[in-house]
Amino acid sequence: QVQLVESGGGLVQAGGSLRLSCAASGSIFSINTMGWYRQAPGKQRELVATITRGGSTNYADSAKGRFTISRDNAKNTVYLQMNSLKPEDTAVYYCNVQLVVYGGTRVYWGQGTQVTVSS
Repeated sequence: QVQLVESGGGLVQAGGSLRLSCAASGSIFSINTMGWYRQAPGKQRELVATITRGGSTNYADSAKGRFTISRDNAKNTVYLQMNSLKPEDTAVYYCNVQLVVYGGTRVYWGQGTQVTVSS
């Protein structure tokens, strides 16, 4: 069984920084794309950033220039460095990992970690 454990969320003032981590464990054979999504109260879950196995990144417009996604393949871990945080960044952040499994791929979600940015 595969599980994703997230950490790094918390309370921060506007303009501050947080670093989120998500480590995959279990029956890991190979990981393709990893990413971060977030869901604010009353809103749909939205993509924040993704990173491929080869290191190509993609960011939501709201994250460009402020957030940086990275990964450590040896540790099966994805990170999200968040700088210049704004109150509108407040949300539950979920990591997402696409694993290679028999017959194709499978997507796993982390449990979510709360990020709260005060004015």
